[in-house]
Amino acid sequence: MRYIAISEQQQLSFDEIEKPVIADDECLIKVRTIGVNRADILQKQGLYPAPAGESPILGIEACGELVGVGDNQANWNVGDKVFAIVPGGAYAEFVKVKTEHLIKLPENLTYAQGAAIAEVFLTAYQCLFTIAELKPNAKVLIHAGASGVGTAAIQLAKSINCHVSVTVSSDEKAAACKALGADEAINYQQTDFVSWAKENKHSFDVILDVVAGEYVNKNINVCALDGHIVMLSMLGGRFAENIDVAKMLIKRVNIHATTLRSRSNEYKTKLINAFIHNFYQCLEQGTLTPVIYQQYSWFDVEIAHQVMGNNENVGKLILNVE
Repeated sequence: MRYIAISEQQQLSFDEIEKPVIADDECLIKVRTIGVNRADILQKQGLYPAPAGESPILGIEACGELVGVGDNQANWNVGDKVFAIVPGGAYAEFVKVKTEHLIKLPENLTYAQGAAIAEVFLTAYQCLFTIAELKPNAKVLIHAGASGVGTAAIQLAKSINCHVSVTVSSDEKAAACKALGADEAINYQQTDFVSWAKENKHSFDVILDVVAGEYVNKNINVCALDGHIVMLSMLGGRFAENIDVAKMLIKRVNIHATTLRSRSNEYKTKLINAFIHNFYQCLEQGTLTPVIYQQYSWFDVEIAHQVMGNNENVGKLILNVE
C-alpha cells in the first residue's frame, strides 16, 4: 500500500509498505479521508513519536470503509462505513484499528465530515465531561476557540446550555465561533482576557487551555471557586513562572493535564462508548456539526501542514486519499 513517509529532513513523500495485518480484536479500514492534527506536525518534527509498539506512520484519525474484520466480534461487516481514532498509521491507504474503537459513520455525513469528528470531539468530550465534570449552565472558557477541539467544545458545552466564552486570534475567527454558539469571543491580539473577565465580572467553572506558559497564572486569575482548568497542549511553552499557589488554594482550583493518544485501549473504549451514548444521536440529527476549514488531496499534505502551522484554520483540515 502507499503511505506518506517522513525523510530525515522532515519532508513528506510517498512510499510503499506492506498492508497492516489485523489481530482478532482489530479491523482494517480502507482510508478515504484523513483528519490533520497538530500531533502529526509534531511527530514529523521528531517531537511526538507514536506510542511504543504502534505504527510509526503519521496520522491519528481516519474515515473509510471496512475491508477486513477480526474474528472476535459480531457487530461489524466488510463494507461498513466508519471513522476512528488510531495511535498511528492513518496517513496510508489502509489502517488497522481496535474494533472497540470504531464509530459508525452516520448516513447524513460524508467521508470528509467523518474524518473531522473523532479526535476533536472525543478530546473535547474527555476534557469537558470526563475530567472537568461539566454541568448544565456552567460558565466555560475555551482558548483557541476556532481550533478543531475548540469548535467541538463550543458545541458540546452549548448543548447543555453552558455560557461559553472563547479566545481567538482574529475577528474572523471570533465571528466563526459565535456562529457555532459562543456567547463571547475575545480577540487576544486586541484584548487581554483577564482584564476582560474582570471588567465583565466573569469567572469560569471550566477552562480548556492549549496554551500553557503564561496562561497558567492567567487561567487561575479567572477561574471560579472549585473550578477546573484542563490543559491539553502547550503552544505557549512548557514552563509557567511564579504560579500563585495562594490564589489556587483560596479558589480551590483543580488543574488537570491530559492527552488522549497515549491512553490505554480500555480507557479509549470507555470514552468512545460514553460519547456515543450521549452525543451520537446529535451527529445524526445535525445538532452537532464537524467544522471543516479546507479539504486537500493527500498529495498536498505539506500545504495542509503549513496552514495548520500558521494557525489559519477554523476547524479541521482534511486530506482526501486519491
